[in-house]
Amino acid sequence: MSTNAAPDSWETQADSMSANNSPSQDADVTPKFSTLNVNAVEFVPSFAFSKSPADKQDESASSDVSEASPEHRILNGTNVESSEQVEVKNPPVIPPADGDASPGDGGTWEDVAEDDPIITPEGDEEEPSSEEAPIKIPKKKIIKQEVLGEKKEHVNVVFIGHVDAGKSTIGGQIMALTGMVDKRTLEKYEREAREKSRESWYLSWALDTNQEERDKGKTVEVGRAFFETDKKHFTILDAPGHKSFVPNMIGGAAQADLAVLVISARKGEFETGFDRGGQTREHAMLAKTAGVKYLVVLVNKMDDPTVNWDELRYNECKDKILPYLKKLGFNHNKDLFFLPCSGQTGQGLKEQLEEKLCPWYRGPAFIPFIDSLPSLNRKNDGPFIMPIVDKYKDMGTVLMGKVESGECRKGQSMVIMPNRTPVTVDMLLSDDDEVNRVVPGENVKIKVKGVEEEDVSPGFVLCDAINPIHTGRVFDAQLVILEHKSIICAGYSAVMHIHCAAEEVTVNALICLVDKKTGEKSKTRPRFVKQDQVAIMRIECAGVICLEPFKSMPQMGRFTLRDENKTIAIGKVLKLVE
Repeated sequence: MSTNAAPDSWETQADSMSANNSPSQDADVTPKFSTLNVNAVEFVPSFAFSKSPADKQDESASSDVSEASPEHRILNGTNVESSEQVEVKNPPVIPPADGDASPGDGGTWEDVAEDDPIITPEGDEEEPSSEEAPIKIPKKKIIKQEVLGEKKEHVNVVFIGHVDAGKSTIGGQIMALTGMVDKRTLEKYEREAREKSRESWYLSWALDTNQEERDKGKTVEVGRAFFETDKKHFTILDAPGHKSFVPNMIGGAAQADLAVLVISARKGEFETGFDRGGQTREHAMLAKTAGVKYLVVLVNKMDDPTVNWDELRYNECKDKILPYLKKLGFNHNKDLFFLPCSGQTGQGLKEQLEEKLCPWYRGPAFIPFIDSLPSLNRKNDGPFIMPIVDKYKDMGTVLMGKVESGECRKGQSMVIMPNRTPVTVDMLLSDDDEVNRVVPGENVKIKVKGVEEEDVSPGFVLCDAINPIHTGRVFDAQLVILEHKSIICAGYSAVMHIHCAAEEVTVNALICLVDKKTGEKSKTRPRFVKQDQVAIMRIECAGVICLEPFKSMPQMGRFTLRDENKTIAIGKVLKLVE
C-alpha cells in the first residue's frame, strides 16, 4: 500500500499481540492507536486478518465512533477502554448510524458484538473496517449501487474472414476512432511499421501485439480489446484468418454475440477468399455454429484503386456470398447485414460515408449500426457458468472467459469442472477494471484462490458450487455432415470443438438418420453417413468434458467436428449418456 515503514511495525505489533494475549498488552496499544490514527485506514487490512486483541479494539473503537459526532471521530480512538462495556449492551443503536447507506453493515457489527471477534474478517472482507471507516464506506457503497444499475450492455464482437481481408486493421482503426489507442502510440506504430517497410500494417499492430504476428502480418491468437459507445460496451475479438489457426478462431467465435465477416473487395482477393480453399466460407459457417446472433458483412478495401467505391463491385461480392450465407441459415436484413467500408482510411466505420465519395450507399456507418442493433436476451437467473478460454499466473491464478449465465461476486465459492476443484473468487476484472460482480455476456478475468495455474486448461468451466455444469464422456448428438469425401461409420474419430474445449472423439454407433425436410427419423440403423446427411450418433470422448444438452443451454451444447484442417460436421448435444 504505502511505502513508509509504518506497516511493518504494525504487522509485528499484531503478531506479538496474538502470541501474547495479556491485558497489559491491550493497554499498551491504546496510545499508539491515537498517534497513528491518521493512517489507520491504510494499514487496516494487514492486521484485520490476524485474529488478535487488535480486532477487539478495532470494533470497540468503531462502535464508539458511530455514537460520536463526525468531527470528533478521529480523536476518539483514545477512548477505547471506556467503550468496551457499552458495545455489548446496545448493539441495536449502531445500525441506524450507518445502516441507511449500507444495510449489510449493521448486521455484521451485531454479529461481532455477540460473537467472537474472528467474524470480522469474513463479514467485512470487501470493506475493511477501521476507525474512520463509518464515514467513508457508505459513500463508496452508494456509488457502486448506482453503477450497477446502469451497467452498459456488453456485446462481444468477433472479426472473422480470410487472411489479409483486413480484420486487425479494422479493429485497430475502430480503437483509434473511439479513442482507445492514443495518437502517440499510433504514431509510434506507424514509425516502426515504416522502418520494416510495412506502413499499411500499423493499425493492425494495436491488436497483433506479439513480435511474430507483427513480422509476418498474420494474427495467430485471438486479440482482445474493447471500446464503448453511448449505449453499449463492446469487446473486440480479433480472430486469426489463417487456415492453420482455425481452432483459435473457433475459441474466439464461441465467446461472441455478433460476428463481423470482413471480405476484401480488391480484385482477386475476394475470389480467393471465397473459393473452395478460402476461409470466408468456413469462418461464416463456424460463426453460425458457435451461436452468433448477428452477422455483419463488411466489404472492406473499397478505397483500393481497383475498386474505387464502385457499386458494381460491391454488389458482385454481395450477390456471390449471399446464397451461401442464406444456406447457413442467416436471413438478409434480419440477422445478416452488408456495409461497405475502408479499414485503412477509416471511411464508413464511424462517420457516414460522404455523398460525393459513395453516392449509392446512404445507410449508417459500422459503429452506429452495431450500436443500434436490438439488445440480446441473456440468461441472468441461472447458475453461474463461465467456460475458461485462457489462464495465466499473476499473484494467483487468473482465468479468462465469457460469462454465459448467472452472476458472480467477489468472495464467492466456485468449482472448476470437470475436475471439481473448489476455488474462491479473489478478484473480478471486466476489461481490466476491477468490479464487484459480473453478469452474463461480459468478457472477464477472474482471479481465484485454491488452484494452481497448471491444473487448469482451456475448456474447463468455472461454475456454481451448488449447481455445477454436467460432465460426461459419452453422449448422443445430432450432426449435419458438411463436407467429407468418404463415408463416416462407427469407429470414425475427429476433433470436437465445444464452447472453448477441443477434445478427441470417436463415433461409437450411428443411431438413425434424420430427414432434412420433414425431420423424421429412420426406423433402421444406418451403416454409414455421407456428406449433406443429418444423423444422430453416439459419440465418446477421450476424456471427460463439460457439456449441457442443447435444449437446456445452447451455448454449452453446440459443437463442430474437424479433421485434417477441415470442418466436417456441426452438431448439437441431445442427451448425456454417462
